[in-house]
Amino acid sequence: MTTVDKEETQNRINALKEKLNQFSYEYYVLDKPSVSDREYDLLYHELEKLEKKFPNLITADSPTQRIGDNVLPGFQKVQHDVPMLSLGDAFSQEDLLDFDQRIKKLTEKPVQYICELKIDGLAVSLHYENGLFTRGATRGDGTVGEDITQNLRTIKAIPLRLKQPLSFEVRGECYMPKDSFVKLNEDRDEKGLDVFANPRNAAAGSMRQLDSSVTASRNLSVFLYGAANFAELEVRSQSELLTKLSEIGLRTNPERRLFDSIEDVWAFIEEVGEKRSGLPYEIDGVVIKVNEFETQEEIGYTVKAPRWAIAYKFPAEEAHTVVLDIEWTVGRTGVITPTAVMEPVFLAGSTVQRATLHNVDMLREKDVRLGDTVIIYKAGDIIPAVQRVVLDERKADSEPYPIPEHCPACNSQLVHLEEEVALRCINPKCPAQIKEGLSHFVSRNAMNISGLGVRVVSQMFEKGLVKDVADLYKLTEEDLYQLDKIKEKSAHNIVTAIDKSRGNSLERLLFGLGIRHVGSKAAAMLAAEFETIENLVKATKEEIMMVEGMGEVIADSVVTYFELPEVKELIEEFRNSGVNLTYLGKKKAEVAAIDSIWKDKTVVLTGKLTHYTRPEATEMIEALGGKVTGSVSKKTDWIVAGEEAGSKLTKALSLGIPVWTEEDMVKNLERSDRSE
Repeated sequence: MTTVDKEETQNRINALKEKLNQFSYEYYVLDKPSVSDREYDLLYHELEKLEKKFPNLITADSPTQRIGDNVLPGFQKVQHDVPMLSLGDAFSQEDLLDFDQRIKKLTEKPVQYICELKIDGLAVSLHYENGLFTRGATRGDGTVGEDITQNLRTIKAIPLRLKQPLSFEVRGECYMPKDSFVKLNEDRDEKGLDVFANPRNAAAGSMRQLDSSVTASRNLSVFLYGAANFAELEVRSQSELLTKLSEIGLRTNPERRLFDSIEDVWAFIEEVGEKRSGLPYEIDGVVIKVNEFETQEEIGYTVKAPRWAIAYKFPAEEAHTVVLDIEWTVGRTGVITPTAVMEPVFLAGSTVQRATLHNVDMLREKDVRLGDTVIIYKAGDIIPAVQRVVLDERKADSEPYPIPEHCPACNSQLVHLEEEVALRCINPKCPAQIKEGLSHFVSRNAMNISGLGVRVVSQMFEKGLVKDVADLYKLTEEDLYQLDKIKEKSAHNIVTAIDKSRGNSLERLLFGLGIRHVGSKAAAMLAAEFETIENLVKATKEEIMMVEGMGEVIADSVVTYFELPEVKELIEEFRNSGVNLTYLGKKKAEVAAIDSIWKDKTVVLTGKLTHYTRPEATEMIEALGGKVTGSVSKKTDWIVAGEEAGSKLTKALSLGIPVWTEEDMVKNLERSDRSE
């Protein structure tokens, strides 16, 4: 590359970074996007390609470096240069009047108050040096926090580079939007995991993930409201500070107001209280501060808190009602969820008649019974939930609510696996689960039956063409003519694809069955170890745990699954339909005898592969004795970088790990295959 070419490339990268950072600022901070998602994506992909071609030009403030894929060894402690103090609390108008009187005794200057919403999240500090984001930490105990820089970098509302080259520390609140909170809890419910009580807990739990890809998936955001060591900002008041923070690219909350009297402050608090439930984020109060910094310094501090500020806390929005019934529903993965049906009551802006009890353990812990008077609230101002029973109002003849033993949809025996809080139906023929199970079974990483998308599978089930996954192998072309938009050619292609899948190796079938905790990798390990479905069905928990990578949770789940009479019947249907039930890959002894460049090597695949799909490449590498992992570490032997490779490539380069192109991988796979 000539000097001119290099300079042109550098200029183009700089221009792309500047544009993309501005677009992100408009989208995530101002909520006013100026370009379409497609326009953004085209520029982003151009930047990715240039950085892939010239990795030495990648910088920390590039938008491509946001994606979290680092598994952190633990959090380092961080000493705050300026302590992150807490605030005193107020719970009534009288408390605010007392606060106002104290302020007037401590200064003779006229006081103006600034009111800001008290975001219910996790307090964080962000350090910028010459405009570049360099470090982020939790509040901790106010003096010492934890370094969560990698996780904070995944939050798109936090600029990696400011609009001005300033060096200072800014503070604010990391939070989870209400919509994200609802989705996260729905996902955790489906997986039989504990749900978060509120968005604050969800945000804190997300920020303290050692795997930053988990944080990245949680859709967190941030509002900044304060600063330390901010002489460079040249501001004289809190209102000027917030305006300045916005100007340099930091996200501040626009719901703030200035008042000359504490009476007007109270009127604002009442106004916010009325519209609180309609906000897209959770707040638990209003923060009131003396606006002028000079006056703040005059008023001073206690050991724990500034005297010039106070946090008014809203009373909890609760309502009393009576439980009329408890309904049980079956989720996609068989989780049985109890819901309290109650006398209608108005709560936080709407009439509520149903409240989640989440799982059996919570139902038992709260001891909710029919006829009980309960206190309900809205978790995150959204989801009605039962807080507690009013025991003083419980009837003398009240009895504990019986926990169901059979599935409400299929009447199968329910199980409560040791590591889960959920009660679960594991019957593969449960009608409430079949639709989703069918879609999983035919998916690319399972039986890979092309032509069977969600729409087609849904129609098949609703028209009674399939009752379980085994029924797929009984379909004829004539059956498929009953479906909308399925003509002769499409029907032929689908039946051909179904017939082809009969010859798949056992690991695909195992993964397609959707056995709890058995992902594609665990399915491959089990298939390679036991070789036939018959051997796996007979295997004991202890024998399964002897397989490398198989712990007690997976072993218990597999044994419990294959003990079901319905599963044994399903396997027999597969056998009668000519579905292969044997592992077709290399046996363990054959893999051990292989002498190839891949043997005992740890490899990471990143970017888009064109010669093979990623599952195909993984299968081939592991068949040759290699190990494919999802994250880059010092133990990685080499990384295969396909098109549009991102932060994994960046990390590999920083660690000095050899990088292969896809062509390198293909050559070595073919060479190894010929040498056997």
